Amino acid sequence: MRALTIAAGLAFLPAYAFAQFGNSGFLAPDTKVDALGKPAPNETNYTDRSFAQLVAAGGMAEVVLGKLAAGKTGQDEVKAFANRMVNDHDKANGRLRGIADNSKIPLPDALDPDSLKMRADLERLDGAQFDLAYLKGQVIDHQKTVQLLIWEIGSGQDAEIQGFAKMTLPTVLEHLQTARDLQAQLAGRYQLSKAE
Repeated sequence: MRALTIAAGLAFLPAYAFAQFGNSGFLAPDTKVDALGKPAPNETNYTDRSFAQLVAAGGMAEVVLGKLAAGKTGQDEVKAFANRMVNDHDKANGRLRGIADNSKIPLPDALDPDSLKMRADLERLDGAQFDLAYLKGQVIDHQKTVQLLIWEIGSGQDAEIQGFAKMTLPTVLEHLQTARDLQAQLAGRYQLSKAE
């Protein structure tokens, strides 16, 4: 019974979190407001700025690694997934950049050290090792991005940035599921071919 109650409560949590745009509980002290507890447009807090910078860095890496994977894999499914990562993340990166510019949030313009290392590691691999390492990285990165999106939805201040997070979350969840499915499918295929 207790598990059922907890599950029911968790089911309503996302709807509650999505309803709180311009979250007054996390207003920065110097925030300009339109009305009591309602931040003016483009008024950001620390969560908004950190979110935008982290998601921009991750989105940039998705495009770079997707292009690498599309050119290097021999598997049609991996190539299709990699091309989708390039297209989807390129569009999301553009939307986020426009929002960040309006809010005067500086975004990174180069890959972070972890993404540079991942690219270098992937460049050294081929075949099944490359495909599985790329997909493993995609699963991990999309799990992190899901957490960032949920964090922004619940703790951000700027309604436009929260709206971006809400709009982006379903796509990132779909990417995560696709990467997991592909990883499992290819791992099974490669194990089967080793056994034969």
